[in-house]
Amino acid sequence: MESLEEIKNEMMKKKTWAVVGATPSVEKFGHKIYKMLQEHQYKVYGVNPNYKELEGEVLYPDLLSLPEEPECISVVVPPNVTLSLLEEINKTGIKYVWFQPGTYDAKVLEMAKTLDLKIVYNNCVLVTLGNQ
Repeated sequence: MESLEEIKNEMMKKKTWAVVGATPSVEKFGHKIYKMLQEHQYKVYGVNPNYKELEGEVLYPDLLSLPEEPECISVVVPPNVTLSLLEEINKTGIKYVWFQPGTYDAKVLEMAKTLDLKIVYNNCVLVTLGNQ
């Protein structure tokens, strides 16, 4: 079985991401992660049903609305939202999911393992990209 570090390294090589919880609110992590991925030359789709756009770019209401399937998903929503998101992720066939701190609990991790997802948690995309 792959370690979290191996999965993290695989994910960072994938260039198409969706940030679930992307937001126009600049002080929130959903905004910071979205922008940081872009700055590091990743193609990024924002997903948030509460907003239409982020700095002129379209935000999509859900993963199934995206124009292409991302290789990785960065989750920046509370655990109760993450739990229902996992069912949507399962429908898409996306296998790589990065749970930002505060977005998961034991139920979320258990369900992710049941769905055979490759996950990273206890780790932050911002810190990882900042150290590259």
